[in-house]
Amino acid sequence: MAVPAIFLQNLATAALFVLLIATATAYSNYTVGGDSGWFFNVTTNTSSANFSSWAASNTFSLGDFLIFNTNTNQTVVLTYNLTTYKACNTDDASDADTFHYDSGNSVFAKKISIPVPLTNEGLNYFFSDIDGGVQCLNGMQFAIDVKYGAGLPPSLNQPPPPPYVSPPGLGSAQSPPVSGPSSNRAFSTSASVQFFACALTVLAAVSIFIF
Repeated sequence: MAVPAIFLQNLATAALFVLLIATATAYSNYTVGGDSGWFFNVTTNTSSANFSSWAASNTFSLGDFLIFNTNTNQTVVLTYNLTTYKACNTDDASDADTFHYDSGNSVFAKKISIPVPLTNEGLNYFFSDIDGGVQCLNGMQFAIDVKYGAGLPPSLNQPPPPPYVSPPGLGSAQSPPVSGPSSNRAFSTSASVQFFACALTVLAAVSIFIF
């Protein structure tokens, strides 16, 4: 006996719905330090939270985001280099393993929120390098072990764009290349948007096949 087309269509829709829900919950946002945020008290030389304890109480996976609620008196440095992390500064850091994140705002004590995607499996080190590492040495640092989880979503798994090369001026030699987007800028992406578009395309294809 043939299975009714409407039954197959409803089954496909239900399967896609379950897949969408599973994907939507596959990645998480974590607010660093919880309600205490990412701050440093220069009067007492203390951090707003015990960030190592906060990190130890959570499990992190690729595709998750760390949200740093802070102000411009602190920095956010991500490094995969243990030596840089222990030094509490980026003097000898490599552009390939150490990244500064900021909002681009230079106003003193301006409140900002910095999202940092977790794109590298294994140990990730974070610290603030303000005042030559004083903040870092007094608690503004933590390390996390990032698991593979569901893997990187497509929106975070793209190769970097090639560097932009400006066109040569009239009657002049070829202009030198201009660097493309900095490798240390924070991502502001959403994995769910691309996935929903893909899911809708699959659903449409299933409907066409059935009818």
